[in-house]
Formats: sequence, structure tokens, C-alpha cells
Amino acid sequence: MAATTLEEAVEFAENPEPRCPCVLLLDTSGSMKGAPLDALNAGLQTYKHDLSKDILASRRVEVAVVTFNSEITVVQDFVTADQFLPPTLTAQGLTHMGGGIHKALDMVQARKAQYRANGIAYYRPWVFMITDGAPQGEPDGVVEQAAQRIRDDEAANRIAFFAVGVENADMERLGRIVVRTPVKLIGLNFVEMFVWLSASMQKISQSKVSEQVALPPPGWGAV
Repeated sequence: MAATTLEEAVEFAENPEPRCPCVLLLDTSGSMKGAPLDALNAGLQTYKHDLSKDILASRRVEVAVVTFNSEITVVQDFVTADQFLPPTLTAQGLTHMGGGIHKALDMVQARKAQYRANGIAYYRPWVFMITDGAPQGEPDGVVEQAAQRIRDDEAANRIAFFAVGVENADMERLGRIVVRTPVKLIGLNFVEMFVWLSASMQKISQSKVSEQVALPPPGWGAV
């Protein structure tokens, strides 16, 4: 069992609501520069705005942001949606997708241990990955291990891992990495996509912890 820090104990005492963690795993490699990144940044603002309007979701949904380019960066560790300040992302470098996936899964695992240590119920965590490419600049083994972790975690219902391909993303390669069929973003509909993500998180956060929830169809993308 993970040790409880004073900070955590206070955080969970002030808000004992069950948590619905969602890691936004975002590709900020050089090819995202310009219009795609501008649209992604606007989408993050929408996500915050939409979730914050829902009192329950704003206290139950936890957001973390991890970016991957030639480096893996935790831009935002888990905070409830009411505390989330959307970052303004910049783009450069290669696409270390495998490393990004490992980081997101590690964070989810650690966060679940903190919930358990503090007696907090939680919904199945989501990882929502957005990329315009394929893994690049890292050993194939790293990507294969990441794909295997996704398969194992999905099979055990430990996670729901979604992948969204932007513009020239290699959808076939993405399909080999994730279990759920990747969704191809139509144009740069990031705002619509984040509205959908927020609506999905709100629906989940208003359900019982073990309940299966029907999600709205993703009108912003094509499968």
C-alpha cells in the first residue's frame, strides 16, 4: 500500500468524491507546429471550460497532461478539473510515442495506488492520446512493450486507452499499438473532440463506479 502524504490526505479529505482520472497524452512533435497545435490549445481551453460548468464532474474528473516529442514531459500532474489550468503547448522534435505511453500508464498506476491508500473510489482511468504521426526516434522495443502494456491493461479493465489520429497520422500503425480502433480526426475539429471528451467524462462521473456507460458517438472523427 502506498504511503499517504499529508498533502494527499488533505486533498482527499477536502474532496472525498470518487475520481475519474484522464491522462491527455499529446503529440507535440515538430509536425504539429502551426494550425494543428493552435487548434489543440483551443481544444484544451474548451475541455476545461466544459468540465468546470458541471459541478460534479469538476470535482470528480482528474486531468493530467503528458506531452511527447523527443522528450516526455508531465506538463500537468493529476488535478481535479476545477483546478486544471490548460497549458499553452509548443511543438518541436521527434515522436517518442512509446515513451509517452509508458509514462501515462505509470502515472495512472501511481495515482490508483494513492486513491487506494486514501480510501477513494475511482472509475476506470482513461488515457486519451492525440498524434499526427507514428512512433519516431526511439527503439522499436519501447513501442512494442508499450503496446503490450495497453493490451494487458485493457484486458484486465485497468484502463480505457483511446487514440486519435490527426491529419497525416499513420492510422494502420496506431491500430497495431492500441486495442480500440483509433479515430481519425476530421480536419482540425479539436474543439468538438474535447466537447465530446468532456461530455463523456461528465456521463461517467455521474454514474456508479462499476457501471458501464454508453458514450455519445464521436461526430468529430471517422473510424
